[in-house]
Amino acid sequence: MAKNATGIDVGSGTAVAVQGRLEKGSFRLTGFSVEQNPGGSLESGWEAMDLPFKPGPMRVALSGKELNVRYTRVPSVPDWQLRRLMRFEVAEVGDTSGTEVASDFNLLPTPPEADGEDIVLLAMARTSLLDQHQAGIEAGGFTLECYTPAAIGLYNAFLRHGVVQDDTVLLANIGRESVDVVIMRGPDLVFARNQSGGARLFEDAVSQQLGIKGEQATRLVREFADLRPSAQHATPNHEKVSTACSAAAGQLVSLLQSSVLFCKTQVKLSTLKLDRVLICGGASSMDGLSEALAAGLSVPVQAFDPWPLVDASGLSPEEANALAEYGAEAVVALGLATMATDSDAYGLEIVPPDVARKREFMGRKLWLIGAGVLAVAYLGFFVQQATSEASDLKAAERVLRSQVSSKQRTDSETRDLLASNADLSLDALTLQRIVGTGEQMARTLEFLGSQMPPDFWITRMEGRWGVDEELAIHDKVPRPLVLLKGSLRQGAQAPIGQYQSMVEGISESLPGVQSNQSFDRDRYSIDISTFGDPPTLELNAESGEDN
Repeated sequence: MAKNATGIDVGSGTAVAVQGRLEKGSFRLTGFSVEQNPGGSLESGWEAMDLPFKPGPMRVALSGKELNVRYTRVPSVPDWQLRRLMRFEVAEVGDTSGTEVASDFNLLPTPPEADGEDIVLLAMARTSLLDQHQAGIEAGGFTLECYTPAAIGLYNAFLRHGVVQDDTVLLANIGRESVDVVIMRGPDLVFARNQSGGARLFEDAVSQQLGIKGEQATRLVREFADLRPSAQHATPNHEKVSTACSAAAGQLVSLLQSSVLFCKTQVKLSTLKLDRVLICGGASSMDGLSEALAAGLSVPVQAFDPWPLVDASGLSPEEANALAEYGAEAVVALGLATMATDSDAYGLEIVPPDVARKREFMGRKLWLIGAGVLAVAYLGFFVQQATSEASDLKAAERVLRSQVSSKQRTDSETRDLLASNADLSLDALTLQRIVGTGEQMARTLEFLGSQMPPDFWITRMEGRWGVDEELAIHDKVPRPLVLLKGSLRQGAQAPIGQYQSMVEGISESLPGVQSNQSFDRDRYSIDISTFGDPPTLELNAESGEDN
């Protein structure tokens, strides 16, 4: 069976309670109560509440000056970062006002004008307001589920029980001292706000015009006021009261217009334009109020009646009669009760800071106890496993220590050999420079003395220690070179052939020699070295890289 949910709206005029549950997609009322609030305060409203049913956890409406609703545009950020941003905003407001506040926030549906940003609706209530409600809740022996701005309850009542079209609608709940306003585009909430005003505007206007105060002014407004432009007044008193109330209706028009302008500014919807206005609340039943507002707002204005779509068959006759008389004043409470039965409903849930901390603690306690039990069990298993693993690790440690000692000795010997090799390499290079240069010069002279063509002679012969890439001496390691420069007799027969024979003879007589030759008519040069990298090794290296 579905769970009952209770919505409470305590105002300065009445205290309303609606209880119901969802059954087969319809909201079925299981309890309804309206009590007059003669004292006009929250305390007297809670004291007057005498419920004919067991309410269970309550969702309580918030309105008035101590409730602040803000709109903030933020980049699309993760939830944790958005919560942090809102905490900063709430802390700033609390510091500025010098009082502690409770808050909640929710994202509004993103309008096309948002340009990739999110719009956050942030509601903050002073704890002094919550304390007044909490005192009444505790005095009546009730249980709080959460507080919600009355405007959000109003929106959910329209979304669930209203005629939702693809137009822009302003819905206003006109109470005795406040007006709760929501603006919607189709099913999407665009704006929610609470303002001072309401039926008290009409009472104050009559009091000022006729010098009548208190309950008598309220009775005159209820019995004599007729705001229809073409109304025929039965007596001068009817006319005076209606005239005074017409001025108050103008104030109400200004109030609703300011809500639209405030929405355009706060939510940055400069093209927003109303298609129709719906009103509810105690003052909405005044004769001709819809016509007066329609004339001032230049859009159709109608009373909002959600009750035809609500199943009231479960109410007692007394409750059904109360619903028929005070249904317009119970729309917010209906929306709150509806929200509590729908997990997907758009909502804000404000709770006092101490209750929030308690709920957070209680929510975590079960997890902490379960986590503690699992931790103890795991620690016992872990100790047993760790003891066994420790024994294995000690044995492995002994083996590794032995291996490390052996590797360290090998490393030390290897380092000694590398140092010795470096010294020997330096000595070898020195000897190569001394011995290799002379040896190479001697072999070259021996070849020239026996095989140089008779028409050729040497003009310069030089032994050098250097680097030459063309002689396959790479890596910037100097090696012995022999540089030959010479001339040939003019008119020599086949000088190029003789030159080529001499070069080939050098290659045959000096195995492994690398040469760099140049021939220009009667001059030539040959740079040679037998200490270059062997060509075959270089080719093998290149072949290996390609493979």
